Amino acid sequence: MTLLKATSLSHHFDYPLFEDVNLTLNAGESMAIVGVSGSGKSTLLHILSSLLRPNSGKVELFGNDIYSMSDSASVQLRRDDLGLIYQSHYLFKGFSAYENLEVAAILARQTIDDHLLKRLGIDKVIHQKVTELSGGQQQRVSIARVLSKKPRLIFADEPTGNLDHATAFEVMDIFENYLQEHRAGMVLVTHDESLAARCNHIYRMQNGSLKEN
Repeated sequence: MTLLKATSLSHHFDYPLFEDVNLTLNAGESMAIVGVSGSGKSTLLHILSSLLRPNSGKVELFGNDIYSMSDSASVQLRRDDLGLIYQSHYLFKGFSAYENLEVAAILARQTIDDHLLKRLGIDKVIHQKVTELSGGQQQRVSIARVLSKKPRLIFADEPTGNLDHATAFEVMDIFENYLQEHRAGMVLVTHDESLAARCNHIYRMQNGSLKEN
């Protein structure tokens, strides 16, 4: 089953960023987008995840053209089916880590997976305030928050940037298991070539175009 299909995407700001981008992602697969800073990787991720309308081209998620949807349908899509992970955690600072997970789980009508918290190594600190956690712990809480939603598609922008290499690989193991168990997909933006190599597909953004390695 095709989860994501992008056709002839082009985008520019004050200068051309990329043009004629095409890609497809099927259920159970992961895709890495690599390239130098400023090449347009994060912008492309925002376009694919319904957050930024492209200048031209089409994005289909689960067979639906997302930029022809109503605003309410787009909000429901992001809430129910998409998981967005960024290097900045965007956690609720006044809440405990567990309360952050509860909010996401309640909105998605899901339950919190205690086994996932143990695998991420945050089960012992989950009831502490977010502000009491290290950057790496906050990053793992943000990953747990997204996976607690049970999304069909994960969009991750440098999700392991605050983690040491060993922990980053453990997190990739968790992502891979999740994709297989739930027949989900993941688009990963990363500078880490070793993490990119873990994905089913590697795309490189260079000189305004996206090419599969």
